[in-house]
Amino acid sequence: MTYRAVVTRGERYWIVRVPEIGRATQARHLRELDAMTKDLISVMTGKDAGSFTVDYELRLPRSVAARLRRARRLRELAARAQARASDETRAAARELHERGLPLRDIGRALGVSYQRAHQLVSAGS
Repeated sequence: MTYRAVVTRGERYWIVRVPEIGRATQARHLRELDAMTKDLISVMTGKDAGSFTVDYELRLPRSVAARLRRARRLRELAARAQARASDETRAAARELHERGLPLRDIGRALGVSYQRAHQLVSAGS
């Protein structure tokens, strides 16, 4: 059996509501959630804590959730930009190689080691 626990921040504690049993408990720190929630469910249902799992839904303030969404979007954009930058660096290395530059010169021109220049030129070949 899996119980759902909805976690919100109170004034001094995290409030943990378990809708399936209609009860709540509190925890001073998030690290205490599992112990406090499982203890509540065990006491209210008589079930051993090892016989069920708990899915937590952490509800943060809207402003915090919005910041986290923006941060996630920015990380995704950064990852795509990093992949494009890597593609362009590989293309630059290959173009220099096709123009007859030695790998050591390519590495120096791109600000990478000779070994990295070799990897860039050889990638996908």
